Amino acid sequence: MDKEFNYDDVSSYQLDEADERALIEAQNECTFMWSTKDGWPVGVIMSYIFKDGCFWLSVSSLRVRVQAVAREPRVSVSITSKGSSIKKPWSLTYKGTCEVLQDRETIDWFLPALAERLRWGDPEAQKEFVRLNDTPNRRVLKVTPVKRIGFDGSKMAAATAAARG
Repeated sequence: MDKEFNYDDVSSYQLDEADERALIEAQNECTFMWSTKDGWPVGVIMSYIFKDGCFWLSVSSLRVRVQAVAREPRVSVSITSKGSSIKKPWSLTYKGTCEVLQDRETIDWFLPALAERLRWGDPEAQKEFVRLNDTPNRRVLKVTPVKRIGFDGSKMAAATAAARG
């Protein structure tokens, strides 16, 4: 292997825009990350919809992340190809700002759209999903990306193979 080759700089292994769109569409879960009031980073796996350039997530107002993002709206969303139909090792992280929405108009379009994405092809399961989630405490988190970090592990694997000669 070439002595000059190493994994210190992986910036050339960026995920292409078309692959970014494919990953967002193929995956339906992300890790949503925020900061606690004492500054600790925390993350949880959540389902999402990507619409109008933003990530939309469902949450109960009883979850501490709602108060946390109201206090500090800078968050991150991370997505990988693991568990999706994509077999290449792709990942994306977005830094963004988060709004907590509770208006009826947003909830009325969002819950059926999320139900369709998660319960595809099963209208009865979709109706049940909406019914169970349409509560007075329901909130929608809208994450507007401000920075994107993408990684294509297949490009790194190809570079490794080429460096071996």
